[in-house]
Amino acid sequence: MLKHFRLRAGLTQEELAARSGVSIRTIRGLETGARSNPRRASLRQLADALELTPHEREQLAGLGSTGASPSSTQPTPRQLPSPLPGFAGRDAELTELDGAGDSEIRVVVGAGGIGKTWLALHWANTQAARFPDGQLFVDLQGFNPDHDPLDPSTAVRGFLDALGVDAASMPTTLDGLVARYRSLVAGRRMLIVLDNAATADQVIPLLPGTPTCTVLATSRKTLTALVLRHGAYHLPLGTLDEDDAHRLLSLRLGEQRLAAEPDAVAQLIALCGRYPLALAIVAGRAQTRPRIPLAEFAAELREYGVTALDDDDPAASVPSVLSWSIRALTTAQRTVFALLGTAPGPDISLPAAITLTDLPPPRLRKVLRELEESSLIDRQPADRYSMHDLVRELAIEQAGHSLPADDREAASRRLAEFYLHTAFAGDRRLAPKRHPISLPPPRRGVVPVALPDDGVVMAWFAAEHACLLAVQRAAVTAGWDDVVWQLAWSVNRFHYRRSYLVDDIAVTELALAAAERLDDTSALVETRRLVALALARDGQPEAALDHLRQALALAEGRGRPEELANVHQMFTYVLGRAGQDQQAYRHAVQALRIYQDLRTVQWEADALNSVGWYAAKLGDFDQAWEYCQQALTLQRRLHDEDSEAVVLDSLGYIDHHLGRHADAIAHYRQSVALLRAVGDLYQLASTLEALGHPHHALNQLADAHAVWGEAIELYQAQHRNEEAERLRRHLRTDDATVPARSAKTRSRPAELAASGSALPTGSAPAPGSPPAGTPRRRATSHRRRRPPTPP
Repeated sequence: MLKHFRLRAGLTQEELAARSGVSIRTIRGLETGARSNPRRASLRQLADALELTPHEREQLAGLGSTGASPSSTQPTPRQLPSPLPGFAGRDAELTELDGAGDSEIRVVVGAGGIGKTWLALHWANTQAARFPDGQLFVDLQGFNPDHDPLDPSTAVRGFLDALGVDAASMPTTLDGLVARYRSLVAGRRMLIVLDNAATADQVIPLLPGTPTCTVLATSRKTLTALVLRHGAYHLPLGTLDEDDAHRLLSLRLGEQRLAAEPDAVAQLIALCGRYPLALAIVAGRAQTRPRIPLAEFAAELREYGVTALDDDDPAASVPSVLSWSIRALTTAQRTVFALLGTAPGPDISLPAAITLTDLPPPRLRKVLRELEESSLIDRQPADRYSMHDLVRELAIEQAGHSLPADDREAASRRLAEFYLHTAFAGDRRLAPKRHPISLPPPRRGVVPVALPDDGVVMAWFAAEHACLLAVQRAAVTAGWDDVVWQLAWSVNRFHYRRSYLVDDIAVTELALAAAERLDDTSALVETRRLVALALARDGQPEAALDHLRQALALAEGRGRPEELANVHQMFTYVLGRAGQDQQAYRHAVQALRIYQDLRTVQWEADALNSVGWYAAKLGDFDQAWEYCQQALTLQRRLHDEDSEAVVLDSLGYIDHHLGRHADAIAHYRQSVALLRAVGDLYQLASTLEALGHPHHALNQLADAHAVWGEAIELYQAQHRNEEAERLRRHLRTDDATVPARSAKTRSRPAELAASGSALPTGSAPAPGSPPAGTPRRRATSHRRRRPPTPP
């Protein structure tokens, strides 16, 4: 103890001797144990020199000639309960407890039923040999429904009794009890386990105050005062990992029974959320009913949720154990906790929680911190908060009991509008030229997130993606059809850039059903376009075309030419993906005519690129070049990097087929740079594949294979398996295409003239005019079916 205090003061033995007037020999004897009965005067001199606190002086004085120094006549308490059955895993946490830095105080914190006591008793029993002078244990009953938290004076009396203090000589005050307790354990190597603490105030009087003792406390609350004032090591405890959850079940049920029903075991682990108490309850029930298949227990959990984990014994009931934490909450904490449970999605950001709860940010932060310290929610990086599924069920139940239905609905609607308006603003920044839908103003209390640039927009969409999908599903249940289809529209461009094909089909189909229920023609036209886009990208062109035909029938004759043009432009995209280039070209021409009549330069630029692209696909590269150059000029004037990247891709394709391979590489590389900058991974994969062909034509095989390899990786990540496999075969055979012929013709095909889509011929197309005609000849080099970006 003396050495601990001296080193803390930064003194050598010689310096302490000079400062205190106590000989070096005495100091060395005290520190090594050779001097076991020091004079009180020497101890006072040392305490003065070390500037010890009154409590530390008391500790040091306890080793004096009349103090209670360790003695072989004192009892050695062995109060540790036996380890609880079913302990599994926790290797990382056990390692942390072994180390715990330089602290003699360890605090394990986690939700009720998470396994804190299991861990503490397992570690304490395995480490008991490190504490030969005894082990003390007390259940502080911090979260017991039948008792108030144990008073510290009661706990310390129990410790003094175990240490051999006669009841008649017990001090009468808490300070006196604590002083006697600390004097008795001073210098002894003991372990003190303080289980189930409610507050730091309950624990602090039980700290031994000597570096020779180790304290292990458990609590559902973060005992901040122990960390700040006493340097405690804080160990948060979460759920088990998959392997440890399986081991827990195996310990109770045997590996043979688990191996017989692997699917049911996986379901049980998932339905219990890897929560130790939940797994233990299920395992106990299955253990006492060996003839019942595990699948039946899984079915019960699936049907009844957390109520299936209830029990007459409160200590063996997940709802009861967790509810003990909820009882300790204030009204404000309980309200926020309940509302967080109703929020769709796996977690929630602070801005979303502000809108949900309608609380000022400083007040909400305080409540969230208190809920986190109560182990009811977890704070994640970037100001996000989550809760375990079993805890969420209780929060939802709490909401049903304590919040009026109107308040719950108002909060949920605010949250839905928060996501909708933020996503809509993000989409407008990603695609400013896109013809916008109309949203009503957000209601009071809705505070959308400010998204100042494309990078922030993409990061927000990525972080909130799961929540956006969950909010749309919740809006379907609530009957908010306007939110359902508008949210699908608002996430569309993000889905396109990140190639979330499955999610896009799901949200657009929900949007279409909502638009049909609303009987809103504009919404129906828009949602059928979105469904067609999603299906086309998923390789279902015929289903996509069927939706577009219905959208075209709705759009014709409505007096809204921009709707009609958008449908034609989507026809262009879908037909191009299906390889029907000539029909795609006809729809592109019709879309361009309408956009030019409307004098909408931003949409005209995309249509010019579409016409140019399909002119190139049909073999008229001169005409294609003219239209794509016009499109590029407009895109750059509009500062639309997303669309500019697509036009540069088209120009690269034209250059390559005209034999200008170096120019093609330059255009493709400019396109790639822009696509990386805006995060359009879907288009990037196609453009990288295209870039490989002019590299190969120039015999730059290493460059070609490098970009094709990256394209394959992107295709795989986007589940575009057909495209990935096609390119793999190409790499295996190295059967690169021959540079396109440079000869060009400008003759008009008879079928185009017959369809009425042909336009007057001329020596060259005037800027902004429709194409002069459709060429006879198709490209014979690598044939890509990736059309320009849809509107």
